[in-house]
Amino acid sequence: MKNRNIDAGQVWKDFEDLLAPKLNFSVTDRAVYSHLFRHSRLEGKLRFQFSIPWLARGVGVARTTARDAVRRLIARGVLRLVERNGHAHHVVRLRLPSEIRAVHAAKIAAYRPAPTLRAAVDLEEDFLRTRPLRQAIHAREDGRCFYCLRSITCKRWCLDHVVPRAQSGRNSYRNLVSCCMDCNSLKADRDAVEFVRSLYRDRRLSAHELTGRLRALDDLAAGKLIPPLPVQRKTGNGSKEGS
Repeated sequence: MKNRNIDAGQVWKDFEDLLAPKLNFSVTDRAVYSHLFRHSRLEGKLRFQFSIPWLARGVGVARTTARDAVRRLIARGVLRLVERNGHAHHVVRLRLPSEIRAVHAAKIAAYRPAPTLRAAVDLEEDFLRTRPLRQAIHAREDGRCFYCLRSITCKRWCLDHVVPRAQSGRNSYRNLVSCCMDCNSLKADRDAVEFVRSLYRDRRLSAHELTGRLRALDDLAAGKLIPPLPVQRKTGNGSKEGS
């Protein structure tokens, strides 16, 4: 992939308005991302090699603080680790805000109408009840399996209960995910945390992806992964249907 021309102003706006708030960046995370952006993508470099001591000096923090920030950015998908030489040197590809799925979804959501009282009620609905609600779960995962992160098409995806129905799992958006057929079959009634750990042991997830999946499971249970709700409209007889 070639490095495309970058609109630095737009990148900064996306960083401040979308990326940093969406991924809960700390002050150090912000400084590290900005410093790496300045020396990599802004200079036309898709891959960038740096050392932790160099990064720590440039940002003005301790080495352990800089190393922890790099690990967080990798776990969140902001940095892709290409190679690590020893404990200090890293070769990474820094992703622009527009290249990160969570930010892309936030941009799309910004153009949707503001949520209504009806939309808030919809969050407590049975998300298997109608096709628009089922599609909302698939849309939230943006065409990837929630568990293994593999790209999937609408012909190969299915919905899975994180907490199985046999264990009183609900049809809530907090308990339903879009996944590939393989993961749906392999997981069955297993505990979701143990299942994603098994994907790591089978080398279907990297260590950083495993961290991200465990965090996503926590966010799902906490109700933070809200799907894009279908717009409710009235039909001719006064009833409501999803668009």
